[in-house]
Amino acid sequence: MILGCMAIAIALTSAGQKEKAMVKENGAYVVNTTEIAKDVMGYEGTTPLKVYIRKNKIEKIEFLPNQETPKYWNAAKKHLQNKWDGKTVKEAKTMEVDGRTGATFSSDAVKANVKRALEYYEKNK
Repeated sequence: MILGCMAIAIALTSAGQKEKAMVKENGAYVVNTTEIAKDVMGYEGTTPLKVYIRKNKIEKIEFLPNQETPKYWNAAKKHLQNKWDGKTVKEAKTMEVDGRTGATFSSDAVKANVKRALEYYEKNK
């Protein structure tokens, strides 16, 4: 019985832990904005991302689950997903990226999340 209780306690502790804001995976830094941009809102709530950075260049952006209306979120995602690919962190921070008409809140949230991720990366790499 003690082993069963310990296993439950370990499982609860693991489930309750927050994901780290930045980890290194296969040589790339991966910045997760779930916690560092929890104040950034789209139309229906937070819009977390993972930003992959390798050798100070953005490799890709991964869109994480959220509560945005799928129609508008998918439009913003399609329009913005590759805008920063291959850009240096410095270039990406100064880019003027147009959002997707009709998905303004979602687009603005994506851009704010990317900016927050890049700032976090620079301060914590």
